[in-house]
Amino acid sequence: MAGSNVGEAVLVTGGTGYLAGWVIAGLLQRGYPVRTTVRSLDKAQQVREAVREQVGGQAAGTIEFAAVDLLRDDGWDEAVAGADYVLHTASPMPFGSGVDLVTTAREGTRRVLGAAARAGVRRAVFTSSGVAADTGDPDTPATEASWTAPSGTPVRAYPDSKILAERDVWDLAAATGLELTAVLPTFMQGPMLGAPSRPGTVEVIRRLLAREIPAVPNIGWNVVDVRDIAELHILAMTSPTAAGQRYLGSGTFLWYRQIARILREKLPDEAAKVPVRSMPDVVVKLLARRNPQLAMVRSELGRMRLVDSGKARTQLGWQPRPVEQTIIDTATALLAQSREG
Repeated sequence: MAGSNVGEAVLVTGGTGYLAGWVIAGLLQRGYPVRTTVRSLDKAQQVREAVREQVGGQAAGTIEFAAVDLLRDDGWDEAVAGADYVLHTASPMPFGSGVDLVTTAREGTRRVLGAAARAGVRRAVFTSSGVAADTGDPDTPATEASWTAPSGTPVRAYPDSKILAERDVWDLAAATGLELTAVLPTFMQGPMLGAPSRPGTVEVIRRLLAREIPAVPNIGWNVVDVRDIAELHILAMTSPTAAGQRYLGSGTFLWYRQIARILREKLPDEAAKVPVRSMPDVVVKLLARRNPQLAMVRSELGRMRLVDSGKARTQLGWQPRPVEQTIIDTATALLAQSREG
């Protein structure tokens, strides 16, 4: 991991991930030597091709790869060796992965950051989630001082995995002296680098464009651009004031129907038939009995979550882009991907 004019090497976990790709691109653009983890070295070319779109072939060709598994001890000390910083962005996906989300998130976090502590890295940045900072009061904005209690229910396994993994990592930092910063993104949207095998959060826009739903549930999200969250990770890695801190990365709250209307207004040709009428709550609740995605958001019907990301803006100078730009850029990328087949 030599040859950089920065000279500070970074390990990014989960190199094939939606967020990791943008983090890797941002680091390479700044001249950092980057190593990233993948479950199989067969994925190396996929990562290079995805990042090449942003940084060019020469920079993408400098990425190093380590084949490791979040559920196995083997290889983590070697993956971290020589790194000045570790950015742990890898996380199990909530649907279609066939894994125990809580176990994978917690064990993987302990392996990655345990290895970081043993290696004596300068700082580790952990990707948590905005769900780990819920106040429980719809009228009180979430801040970094908020800590969500895990539900312990199967339908909330994904939020619980993020909540419990973040608790574990702070305990590990306290026990080992690891310098740690946590980034808590809310609902990430934005263009994908390459063609990820799992659509993740952008599925909400893809379904609108594909007209796979006749109406939109009465739910909403604090939408934030994945590119801005990648930038927040790099700021959290380098800022002296970020040591030992949590940072919420949040944009603007939008109801699902507002996202649909933005698409119809800004992309009149491609999104003219996007549904904008609301799906009655009673219908969502009935469908949730058989649909795990709807089951997970059932408790969010009609709920506007307030999030205060002022700390990241004030302390780190973080500036997320306008939410409409994020929505349109996401849709444009999805439409281009669809045309390419």
